[in-house]
Amino acid sequence: GALDLKLPYEELATKVADAVLDYEKCPYEAQVELLLTMNEEIRQMNLEFRGIDRATDVLSFPMLDYEEAGNFDFLEDCAETGELMLGNIVISKERAKEQAEEYGHSVEREFAFLIAHSMLHLLGYDHMEDEERLVMEKKQREVLEMLGITR
Repeated sequence: GALDLKLPYEELATKVADAVLDYEKCPYEAQVELLLTMNEEIRQMNLEFRGIDRATDVLSFPMLDYEEAGNFDFLEDCAETGELMLGNIVISKERAKEQAEEYGHSVEREFAFLIAHSMLHLLGYDHMEDEERLVMEKKQREVLEMLGITR
């Protein structure tokens, strides 16, 4: 189930992740683990971790507990190494491809969007409430525009 991307995954993922960190003015070097998987695997993970028995496009597992999203002040003590382990991102290649087709945009655009969305989760953002969702949507849009990755 390979995705036909013009850029290799790692390159595109790194580009988008870096752009989010810049946008959020993260003062540290950061590390993120990215796992690309298929619908069946992500369905099992979704069930195991969220109790939702269906394939999803992306799962984010943040390692840090922010008092306030995008505020890195609380890290002063633990960032001695200068590198933060932000967490894990799992993306279903199948879902990404399906969604790109549904939305009528490129797989690159979908993949970049999922990375941007997930990175914001790893930085403490959420979209449970409308207000939070709008903040996230604006940030995602601006990051992708910065990169010239548009619909």
